Amino acid sequence: MSATNRQIRLAARPVGEVKPEDWQHRSEPAEEPGPGLFAGRTRVISLDPAMRGWLDDRPSYLPPVGLGEVMRAGSVIEVTASNHPDYQPGDHVVGTFGVQEYVVSDGKGALKVDTSLAPPSTYLGALGMPGMTAYFGLLDVGALKDGETVVVSGAAGAVGTIAGQIAKAKGCRVVGIAGGPEKCAMLTDELGFDAAIDYRAEDVRKALRREAPDGIDVYFDNVGGDILDAALTRLAMHARVVICGAISQYNNATPVKGPSNYLSLLVRRARMEGFVVFDYAKRYAQAAQEISAWIAAGRIKVKEHVVTGSVDDFPETLGMLFRGENVGKLVLELA
Repeated sequence: MSATNRQIRLAARPVGEVKPEDWQHRSEPAEEPGPGLFAGRTRVISLDPAMRGWLDDRPSYLPPVGLGEVMRAGSVIEVTASNHPDYQPGDHVVGTFGVQEYVVSDGKGALKVDTSLAPPSTYLGALGMPGMTAYFGLLDVGALKDGETVVVSGAAGAVGTIAGQIAKAKGCRVVGIAGGPEKCAMLTDELGFDAAIDYRAEDVRKALRREAPDGIDVYFDNVGGDILDAALTRLAMHARVVICGAISQYNNATPVKGPSNYLSLLVRRARMEGFVVFDYAKRYAQAAQEISAWIAAGRIKVKEHVVTGSVDDFPETLGMLFRGENVGKLVLELA
């Protein structure tokens, strides 16, 4: 008897926050692999803030998820059957396989990973897109130099935790902005940030004046909105503002709020630049090698928030990102 493939498909374009009725829970028979294909069972699914943007029908760096399509997501699968020369049963493979329990693939865009070296979840986090994003955003776009002052917003998230620790590994003073005393304590006590600002409990602009008295050399922004505006008032001369994301704006039903303090870029001769990590795909191996070395040396600690459940738990788990409930990389591990 064929296995049943549970899937989450997009039923409607969300307006504002994503609602349960925006998703379709579907079951269909799992496919068998044809010639040149392999089949696998999903072990871990990645949940990322960028997913919210993929649901909107507007121009972006990727086409939107189509109505009725399986929700796009990175995942790690375990190969169960193969007619592909490069993949054998028991192999673990990372790729964009979607929110579904069973997968059939031709291997394009996929990569075998060694789960004896790191758990599957880490290939979706520190050694996956978040790690690559932190690495290239900070070192290439941010042009980080030793000894600079770096401020990271969304610092307790998947990208922020890695970005801050890379900056520390490069000899910088690092200030993280996060929500709540527990997250802030984690940043300083566990991850080695020099300071943390709780945006829920204090005035961010005043706190930045305290923690970055000589100005911010690199601001790595995952949040946008008011926090970006506050950071722009504290830029050092020739600062770099790295626009990675804007999670505070993703669920807006009204137009995105742009930075009102952008003239600070002129006054401080600074620059603000957005980037998409896929542009650096040819250099992922380089980044993974260096991040792995930092992890092995204890200079980067991996923070993961693992929710164990089924494919049907994806919608509720995704909501955790926008409620600020996760610490580090959020993944759904299928039981």
